[in-house]
Amino acid sequence: MSKKAVVAGHICIDITPAIPKQKEQKIQNILVPGTLINVGNADIHTGGSVANTGLAMKILGADVTLAGKIGNDEFGNMVSSIIDKYEASSGLIRSKGDSTSYSVVLAIPGVDRIFLHNPGANDTFSVEDLPTDAIKEAALFHFGYPPLMKKIYENEGAQLVEIMRSVKEEGAATSLDFAAVDPNTEAGKADWKKILKKTLPYVDIFVPSVEELMFMLDKEKYKKLRDESVDRDFTEIADIDRDIKPLGELCLNMGAGIVLIKCGAAGMYYCTGDRESVKKSGERLELNPEDWAGRSGFEKSFKPDRVLSGTGAGDTSVAAFLTSVLNGNKPEECVRYAAATGACCVAAYDALSGIKSFEEIDVRLSKGWEKV
Repeated sequence: MSKKAVVAGHICIDITPAIPKQKEQKIQNILVPGTLINVGNADIHTGGSVANTGLAMKILGADVTLAGKIGNDEFGNMVSSIIDKYEASSGLIRSKGDSTSYSVVLAIPGVDRIFLHNPGANDTFSVEDLPTDAIKEAALFHFGYPPLMKKIYENEGAQLVEIMRSVKEEGAATSLDFAAVDPNTEAGKADWKKILKKTLPYVDIFVPSVEELMFMLDKEKYKKLRDESVDRDFTEIADIDRDIKPLGELCLNMGAGIVLIKCGAAGMYYCTGDRESVKKSGERLELNPEDWAGRSGFEKSFKPDRVLSGTGAGDTSVAAFLTSVLNGNKPEECVRYAAATGACCVAAYDALSGIKSFEEIDVRLSKGWEKV
C-alpha cells in the first residue's frame, strides 16, 4: 500500500480483569458494595483510538504513524513498550508534566462495558502536538476521542476545529471518531452540537456510534431511548429509519463527506454526500465520486465465534473501514470489512489479538459467514 495515514488523539493503558459469566444479568445485582467477585487474570494492553485504531490499521497492512501523548511514568513505559512491539512508538510524545492515561475496563459477559478512566496527558493534547511532517505525506489523518481530551473540546472545540482545518490545508483527508460522553462530566456539559457544526465542514469521514451521536445532536431523543433501554443495550432500541438515518443526514448537512454510524451488535449504517463532498477529501485519498457519491445502506453484523469482550470492537471496525478506503475499495466493501472485523474483535479480550487479515475475511465470506 502506497498511501500513508496518521492516527492521532487519545491513548491509554487498559487493565481488563477476566470476569466470568454471571448467573445474574442485571449489573446492579452484580457490582454490589461489600461483595467479593472472583475474577481471572488481568489483560493489560494499550487502549484509546491511537492504539486500537492505529495499530489495527497497521496489522491490516496500512502504513501508519501514531501520534499520542503519554506521561514520563511507569504506565508511559508500558504504553511505549507495547507500541514498540509493532515498531510504531516513534510518534509518541512523552510529557514530563503529565501522567499517562489509564482505564480499568469491567467487561462482564452479557453486560455493556464499564470504564474507570483517568485522561492523564490526553487532556493537554493540542494542535502543536501534531506530527506535521508525517501529515504532509499522508493521504488520511484520523483523530479519535475528543470527549476524553479536555483541551480539544473546551472553548467550543476550538482546538478540534483548528486540528482538522490545519490538516485539510496540508492536503490530507480527515477522519473523526468519538467516544461515549458522560452527561455528568465537564465534557458532557459541552455544546457538542455547536462543536460539530464548526468541525464537520473539515471532516471527510465521520465514524461515531449512534449513542454518541444522538447524545450530541438530539439530547431529548437520547434521554427517551436511554430510559427505554435500562436493562438493554442502547443499540437494541434505536430504529434505523426513525433514529439512525436522520442522524446520518444531519451530519452530511453539517458538512461531513462520508458518515459511518456504528450501531453495536446490530451492525452499522453508512451514507455519503454528493460528488463535491466526496471530492473535498483531496487528491491523495483518490476516492472515485462515481463509487462514493450519494450512497447509503445498513450492514448487519456477522455472527462472532464467541463473545469475550466488546473492548475495541468499534475502533477496529473503523480501522478496517479506513484501511479498506486506503486500499481503494468501494463503500460496500469497506463497510463489509468493518463489520467482519468487529465480529472478529469481540472474540478476544483485547482489541487487537482477534483481528484477521482481509484475505482471511474473504475466505470466510466466500463460505457464507452468517449474519446476526
